[in-house]
Amino acid sequence: MIMERLTRLNEDVCELARQAGEKIMHFYKGDAAVTWKKDASPLTAADTASHDFLVKSLRSLVPEAAIISEESHEAVDGLLDAAGWSWLVDPLDGTKEFLKGTGEFTVNVALIEAGQPILGVVHAPALGLTYWGQRNSGAWRKARDQAPTPISTRQADSSPLSVVASKDHAGPLVRTMLSRLSTPQLQSMGSSLKFCLVAEGKADLYLRDLPTMEWDTAAAQCIVEAAGGRVYTLNRKPLAYGKVGLKNPAIMTVGDVQYDWSVLIS
Repeated sequence: MIMERLTRLNEDVCELARQAGEKIMHFYKGDAAVTWKKDASPLTAADTASHDFLVKSLRSLVPEAAIISEESHEAVDGLLDAAGWSWLVDPLDGTKEFLKGTGEFTVNVALIEAGQPILGVVHAPALGLTYWGQRNSGAWRKARDQAPTPISTRQADSSPLSVVASKDHAGPLVRTMLSRLSTPQLQSMGSSLKFCLVAEGKADLYLRDLPTMEWDTAAAQCIVEAAGGRVYTLNRKPLAYGKVGLKNPAIMTVGDVQYDWSVLIS
């Protein structure tokens, strides 16, 4: 019964993410005013429009679930519902990419239960791409009007490994890791699409050593894990949710859970 409800919710959330993306696109490549938050990250009217729509819609969809969005007051010191379901929402992940006009920005929505994402949707409105995953039920990719395609991670081949890194947030650990690889194939991308490259078997590894928040990672983590991969902290524990302050430690996202990644991060 729970599985059936999650499947219906997944369909509903995909549609809500698509509609939120339409609201974002009204402002894309236009004269969007920018304000700056306390953490020096940008905020636009597109972020706010997507946030307002998603919070209202998710509350109607599952009234009993807590909702924490990056742009909500609860984002400062919010707590997930340890006994029930909670939504983690990034209404516009990759605002810098939105402002630069690259198209590499997403709407991220995840449902959390007992500290783990059980449903996740990542929608890239400018690219016409949607990824979604459901715990123990698989992951999918849909491009514009095409039929959904199941996706899965791939077996890692050490010669060479394909590594994806952030355009704007590659820190010292990433540089150290890359120095330990022989001729890695490098890909660079914005927003949570980095995780999705691993989930669909187009990359082997995504390592992030600079800070992220739980709403940045939850939806994409669900997709990666539903596709056969894993998102770990650097002590090889699964990334969990509901931490004080909702801040993540350094993380590594891998497609092949049997490969020995320890040599890269020791």
